[in-house]
Amino acid sequence: MKCSYAAIFACGLLASCSDDEMADVPHFGPMEPSELFADGTSARTPPDGTVARGQLTTDAALHYGRDPASHTAVNKSPLPFTAARLARGRELFNIHCAVCHGADGYGQGVVVRRGFPPPPSYHSDRLRQAPDGHIFDVITNGYGKMYPYRARVNVGDRWAIVGYIRALQRGQHASPDDINDSAERAKLERERNTP
Repeated sequence: MKCSYAAIFACGLLASCSDDEMADVPHFGPMEPSELFADGTSARTPPDGTVARGQLTTDAALHYGRDPASHTAVNKSPLPFTAARLARGRELFNIHCAVCHGADGYGQGVVVRRGFPPPPSYHSDRLRQAPDGHIFDVITNGYGKMYPYRARVNVGDRWAIVGYIRALQRGQHASPDDINDSAERAKLERERNTP
């Protein structure tokens, strides 16, 4: 007889939970007014200090391009400029940046040739000497007519673009002294001096 009481009790529990009752729970739609709260809105402001999942940024140099101690732009990227990162930077530069800055970085992209104001050349002394963190900050937050890419390009990819911009600059302003291999440097000097 004990089993039958337990079975009856279990059947009663199952019968009391119907899908219709669970689906018919009162709720508010997005931005729906509500008399429940003093401000008259159902949307709640998150408490101070709340961080969305996956959005905690504890490394200021990586996420903001700033030195946490001095609050100035970092001189060098916190991520190394590897061949893979430079290739990714080139791909993203050609997608997001070349339309204004041009594929060579001189600021003569397609939209500029059609009348949009030209951005500064990456090959100017000012931008060649600017810290990596400055370029990262401009990509992140925009500058002048440039749109911010914070929501469109993730942090690692923004640093990859910085690396590619540095490669463009280096390609236009390199000297034989930049080559560490003395044999390679001598070979280039011979080719340069050969008529």
